Order: sequence, then structure tokens, then C-alpha cells
Amino acid sequence: MNFLNIKGKKILIFGVANRKSVAFHIGKLLHECGAELIYSVRSPEIKESVQKFLPDQPIYICDVEKEGDIEKLSETIAKDHVNLSGLVHSIAFADYSQGIKPFHETDRKNFLQAMDISCYSLIKIADSFKSILLPEASVVTISISTTRMAAESYGIMGPIKAALDSTICFLAKSFSAFSQIRFNAVGAGLLKTSSSAGIPGYIDCYLFAEQVCLRKKAISTDEVAKAVVFLLSPCSSGINAQTLIVDAGMSINYFDKEIIQKTMRNP
Repeated sequence: MNFLNIKGKKILIFGVANRKSVAFHIGKLLHECGAELIYSVRSPEIKESVQKFLPDQPIYICDVEKEGDIEKLSETIAKDHVNLSGLVHSIAFADYSQGIKPFHETDRKNFLQAMDISCYSLIKIADSFKSILLPEASVVTISISTTRMAAESYGIMGPIKAALDSTICFLAKSFSAFSQIRFNAVGAGLLKTSSSAGIPGYIDCYLFAEQVCLRKKAISTDEVAKAVVFLLSPCSSGINAQTLIVDAGMSINYFDKEIIQKTMRNP
């Protein structure tokens, strides 16, 4: 994939937790393209685990929920690695420990925590790293394929991802005053990840989504990673403030005749 022109570029990736992480797959592809990678994980325990399968990569600790951690990380990376050509924000969290409640019963504390970690963290990261991002750098975050569908199993994360989609537009606008740094998102269809496995009812939704996809096959994490790598590359220089949907056509196929027939036979 030499045409992507990523070889030798330094890219910081937030959010690796295990081999199933979207961030891990992104890093794997970037490594194959010759990029120089830097990783940020949430805790010492995760760092110890991640180092086992990324033994030769620099890994830093940053809990985006902790006051001052993001600023400390930017200062450290500025000293160790100088300028960055790209940044990947693959961070999301919602507390599902009490199951999925009706949306109108959303707990304020849980909602604000999820918003802080999953959305506000991108704003804070962008501000803290602006001085070490190259003038034409690319920042990419991970969103979802649609925030207009009220999927009960996804709970509060739908509105939070909607805020994330809006956030990339406002960051792109504010950064345009002093740079050509781009902000985009990849809106992924339903994926098999460790974090999604903890969402009540997710497996059934995943299996349904697989049937709705035009190809009758769900999106792979690798396919999402490829879209992210493209957005990080100079090949996507004309794309800014966009959410690139990767859902294998799921969003246009809800009236698939086979699904309708199965539903009507089993009302």
C-alpha cells in the first residue's frame, strides 16, 4: 500500500486494549504501510497486556478521564517524538453494569461519564496536541454507521456518537484558522469486539445486522481499519469534517424481502 504515502510518518493511536480492538487493527495496517507508531492505553495493567503483543512499540499511559493526563502525555510525546502526522481516537465507554434502561431513565452520572470519555476526550486531545501535530496532519475517530436509529441495546451511546460526529465538524472549523489539519470519523457498522460483547443484547443485533447487509456478511474490524488508514493518508487530503460510513450497505436495506418474509411468518 505504498500509494498511501504513510511510510515513516509518526501516528499516535489511542484505545488499544486487546487484539480485537479496532485500534489494534488500525495499528497493524499502519505498521504494514511503514508508519512509525505510538500507542496510548488507559492503565498500567492494559499496558502490561498490550506490550505482550506489541513488544517493540512505544506505549504510554493516559486515562482521558483523569484531569491533567492528556496534557502530560502531550508534553511527554513532544519530548520523545516531536511532530505527529496523524492521530487516531478509538476511545469509547458506557457503563452497562445495570443493564439497558429505557432512555428516559438515563442516569446523569453515567451519561456524563460516557460523554466525557467517548466525545469530550477528542476535543481535549486535539487542543493538547495541536502544537505537535504537523500543519497537514489527519485526526480520525471511530463513530457508528447511524445515530438516527434508536437501537435500544446501544443505550446512551447513540446520542453520544451523534455528538462525536458533530465534534469533528467544529474541530475542523476551529483548526482551519491556523492549520490544514483534518478531522474525520469512520462510522462503523456492528463489529465483533470485546467492548461490544459487554453490551446487553448486542449479539442478537449483530446477527440481525449481518442479514441486513447487502452481502449478508457483517463488517470486519479490518475493513474499518482500512478506512481509517485511508483517512490518515494524504490520499484523502480533500476529505474533512466527514463521517465515512462503513456498513456494507446495511443502511439502505432494512426492507430486504427475505427479512420481511421471515418477520411476517413469525410475527
